[in-house]
Amino acid sequence: MEIQKLNDLVSQTRRDILRMVHKVNSGHPGGSLGCTEFLVALYNEVMELKDGTFDMDGKNEDVFFLSNGHISPVFYSVLAHRDYFPVEELGTFRLLNSRLQGHPTTHEELPGVRIASGSLGQGLSVGIGTAQAKKLNNDSNLVYTLHGDGELQEGQNWEAIMYAAAKNVDNLIATIDFNGQQIDGSTDHVLNMGDLEAKFSAFGWDVLHVEKGNDLEAVIAGLKEAKSKTGKGKPVCILLHTVMGNGVDFMMHTHAWHGKAPNDEQLEIGLSQNPETVGDY
Repeated sequence: MEIQKLNDLVSQTRRDILRMVHKVNSGHPGGSLGCTEFLVALYNEVMELKDGTFDMDGKNEDVFFLSNGHISPVFYSVLAHRDYFPVEELGTFRLLNSRLQGHPTTHEELPGVRIASGSLGQGLSVGIGTAQAKKLNNDSNLVYTLHGDGELQEGQNWEAIMYAAAKNVDNLIATIDFNGQQIDGSTDHVLNMGDLEAKFSAFGWDVLHVEKGNDLEAVIAGLKEAKSKTGKGKPVCILLHTVMGNGVDFMMHTHAWHGKAPNDEQLEIGLSQNPETVGDY
């Protein structure tokens, strides 16, 4: 897809995020806004996907798992604009009986969602199992996962990180949203995790940084570089340097908007900074 069309999707996705959480006065805009470029690039430029169809098996196509499920607004918007379900359904976010729950679940059978995610720390284990299943099925496609940096404070991740390298799960690309913020403050303040590159490397992973995680072209280049490192005996980790709340000036560089919805005035300010491009739902 042309870079301008992708940037248009980024702007529209940010509008969707703001409007979704504002309508129900709940949700997680900060991390969603920070990961917009990543998910737009992943689903519209990088992953090999079957058009017009979805099945839970994901055979012969790339598969993505959102581990930090609280950033569901950006995930739902990207899926809708990729035609997994009607864009108008974004207006039901977090409402009773909606398929678009606050954290993605599977019992609503929402196309594009393969696991329930909200309990942090579990997505990498699922991704590893899926990657190994693809190898058993002689399926050459890849598995992508996304995790919050604060999420790495959960111990299950490190068991999975150790396992993936020990079992040469080299058809897996795990991306860490490296924004330095979590619900209670900065990650350094809550629980400093030290040098994540050194840690992943010590556990046997191939690690690369995307320093401009909110620059669409840099994200695409980083994802393609990561893809080129697969199949070489090691799982791959991307440390994606993003800004929480990116694209809305008063939400940026702070944990305050991790899980808080904008009021009417704040919504209008945020929307004014992200022009409508492909149409509001």
